Amino acid sequence: MFATPAFAQAAAGGGAAAAFTSFMPLILIFGIMYFLLIRPQQKKLKEHKAMVEALRRGDQVLTQGGIVGKVTHVNEDGTIVVDIAEGVKVKVIKSTIVQVMNKTEPAAS
Repeated sequence: MFATPAFAQAAAGGGAAAAFTSFMPLILIFGIMYFLLIRPQQKKLKEHKAMVEALRRGDQVLTQGGIVGKVTHVNEDGTIVVDIAEGVKVKVIKSTIVQVMNKTEPAAS
């Protein structure tokens, strides 16, 4: 009627395989999260950084605040000067640029 100690000890076999199968759903969830959330976000961040680094004078840009203007000066401290109207210039942080609307071609040598 009662289990003897010998039967109780023999039933506990396969501990490593049981541990792996219990962690399998966690590993699967992490893999899905990586491919659906983390990887695309890193790709988008990399593309935005490349776009911001390629800004130069004459580009027409859109800021996060919805302001459209033309870049008049690119500073080394992470800011740019944007001409939003005739005689109205605004100093903007480079990382707030959302889109480059019209790209200027580099001057021919």
